[in-house]
Amino acid sequence: MGENRADYTLQELMIVISSREIRDGDLVFAGVGNPTLGALLAQMSHAPNAIIATESGSIGPVPRRVILGIGDNAGVENCICATSLWRLFADQQRGYIDVGMVGGAQVDRYGNLNSTTIFGKGDYYAPASRLPGSGGANDIASCAKRTIISIPLQKRRFLERVDYITSPGYLDGGNARERVGLPGGGPSAIITDKCIFRFCLQTKEIMLESVHPGVSVEDIRREISWDLKLADEVVTTPPPTKEEVEMIRKLDAGGIYTGSGLKNLTFEQYITMLEESLRTFA
Repeated sequence: MGENRADYTLQELMIVISSREIRDGDLVFAGVGNPTLGALLAQMSHAPNAIIATESGSIGPVPRRVILGIGDNAGVENCICATSLWRLFADQQRGYIDVGMVGGAQVDRYGNLNSTTIFGKGDYYAPASRLPGSGGANDIASCAKRTIISIPLQKRRFLERVDYITSPGYLDGGNARERVGLPGGGPSAIITDKCIFRFCLQTKEIMLESVHPGVSVEDIRREISWDLKLADEVVTTPPPTKEEVEMIRKLDAGGIYTGSGLKNLTFEQYITMLEESLRTFA
């Protein structure tokens, strides 16, 4: 790894951490936004033979700018194969996807995710709020060989039990996934803006493995609503290298996902971004 860089953002740190979870040769199901940035960063650094698959059905795209949506033509740029959504999800059910990258509004002590509804004082039929739902997240969490969860560390998000299981982690722990017949391996890491969690091999409960620079174990405990387990040695997360940060800023030069560029993007800015990316990655 190269020289560490001090002027990175928390969002850039989370992208770097997610990229480090990808191994050379992995087939990665990456959603639009930061997951794709993490996968592209891995390709450009330590995992040149990793292959990205997108929800639109594109396999192996090598775009020269950020992908703005699943229908964006950058999502099929230089790809190995442009197939369909149903074909990609069918192949995932057959066990072809190595890594899936998912998120949600809530996560619990066994890595189950909720992106469907927040009960509040109500229930499923009369909740405090409705969320976007699963999309492809349940399929990814159920079938990928391993999943990487990205979610901000906040007490309202980390619950002993989520209100609703949209995407299964380890259900109620132990061998529960095998017991109900889920084919995938389950989550391998939870990446937050303050720390990294892994899972106990026996109980499948999350445990604190690493805290980010400037964060303490007690800072983490304050945001967890149950008695958090710790790894045998809680380490400090290695910060991004200068090269990693520079690559992220080249990939997302307009701050589309690492900043607020998507909110104010005009057609003229889009064309400028495209022309600059063509020069950068020519």
